[in-house]
Amino acid sequence: MINVLIERWRPETHTFHFPVGECAMTLEDVAIILGLPTNGLPVTGPTMSSFEALETECLHQFRVAPMYVKCHIMLFGTILFGDKSGATVHWKFLPLLRNFAGIIQFSWGSTCLVHLYRSLCRVTCVDCKEMDGPLTLLLTWAWIRLPFLAPISDNPRVFSIANR
Repeated sequence: MINVLIERWRPETHTFHFPVGECAMTLEDVAIILGLPTNGLPVTGPTMSSFEALETECLHQFRVAPMYVKCHIMLFGTILFGDKSGATVHWKFLPLLRNFAGIIQFSWGSTCLVHLYRSLCRVTCVDCKEMDGPLTLLLTWAWIRLPFLAPISDNPRVFSIANR
């Protein structure tokens, strides 16, 4: 399904082109699907940090086990801002996680949508072979907004939820 969407993506307009017309993911879609805030401070900051330094800082500040910190950081990185391996977090997002209480003030939904659009634009280049970004968001959006692309399920409960 991702390949079909990539083939239909037009970087000039940031939309998917289908025989019936164009469509695009919106901030409302991101807010509904992922529950992320779309209003708030822009996500900016230093682009380099150290995972070990952040882990130590979180352990000292919140007195939580290192595994707990790693799990939160990995969920944040792999679901929202995953790299091409799908298993690591890009360093540029780690400094933003220093203040767990202040995380809600950022517009994560906007950032996630921008990251997806940038990933889609990059993957349309001839020399690009892999895609990073919030693929869970892309797939969920496609299943909801483009039901003809969704996997067919024999379970009527799953089907009825997807068609709401």
